[in-house]
Amino acid sequence: MNYKLESGVEPLREAINNSLAQFVDRENAYLIEIGSELIPVASALKNFLIDSGKRFRPLFAAAGYVGNGGQLDQSSINAIASIELVHVCALIHDDVMDGSDTRRSAPSIHKLFEQLHARESLKGSAQQFGVSSAILLGDLALVWASKALHESGLNSESIMGALPVSDEMRVELMAGQYLDVYEQALASQSIERSLKVARFKSGKYSIERPLHFGATLVSRANLETYTNYGIPLGEAFQLRDDLLGVFGDPAQTGKPAGDDLREGKRTVLIASTLERSNDLQKERINALLGKNDLSLSEVEELRTIISSSGASLFVEDLIEKLTTESLAALENSAVSDDAKTFLIHMASVATKRSK
Repeated sequence: MNYKLESGVEPLREAINNSLAQFVDRENAYLIEIGSELIPVASALKNFLIDSGKRFRPLFAAAGYVGNGGQLDQSSINAIASIELVHVCALIHDDVMDGSDTRRSAPSIHKLFEQLHARESLKGSAQQFGVSSAILLGDLALVWASKALHESGLNSESIMGALPVSDEMRVELMAGQYLDVYEQALASQSIERSLKVARFKSGKYSIERPLHFGATLVSRANLETYTNYGIPLGEAFQLRDDLLGVFGDPAQTGKPAGDDLREGKRTVLIASTLERSNDLQKERINALLGKNDLSLSEVEELRTIISSSGASLFVEDLIEKLTTESLAALENSAVSDDAKTFLIHMASVATKRSK
């Protein structure tokens, strides 16, 4: 069966979901053969992967593939779906590093296994067991990403063409995650440094590299166009995340209100707020940002400081500017018309979302 970008996002997302479901069922059967103790691992990974997820990365990979002349069949769907497993690894590990108790309105993986430890009255530290389990599950998702690509059904020449991009994407993701951790420890107040974190932690691996990944399954054409589109849009994508991390509706985001504030995220939004705040406001920000038991009233206090400073409007304007820059890259490019139309739509989806 062939798939068309013209059919829209939802049919393509459904095809990606079906591919992931079939892959994880096969892999889970093997895990359970190893031992019944792995049943909770199989269940947790399947639920985490299948229950929700926007599938942005495979969708952009599909656009890169079609934009370079590829025809979406089941094998290519399997291949592009594989990079969602890289994202699963990043999310699981990110929740450990941030100490996030929830993900998508459910317990994060380390909390889930902490609960399992308590429920089964296991020995030792429940918290350490949860963290250890989450690290291993995240690592397994990363292994599965490679396995899903190699077992996709695409010919070896296509797969080999995309492997350098896959490797670069993972290196950049890990580098970006470290920069994020370091900036929090540094208590950075630099917009430029925060933008760099946004670029490497999320932007490049969410949009530019998936486009390159899909494209190089066919050829190395149009990579510069995909970079010029993907880098600014990736930054805009992360900036929207930053706003949602402070102002998002928990019913939509699946995370507690103001979660980024409790985690002490050093985002462009926070750097911009500090740049615009008076001494008393800066003192309150520094006292509250990163406070684990931040109350809802304190979240609201920080939100008020951020809004009144004009930082939210600054970030909204920056999102619009970066999106415009991104779309300009598609003009007069050699990317196929159906892929251009799809990418224009995806720019809106990525930057105007509420979760």
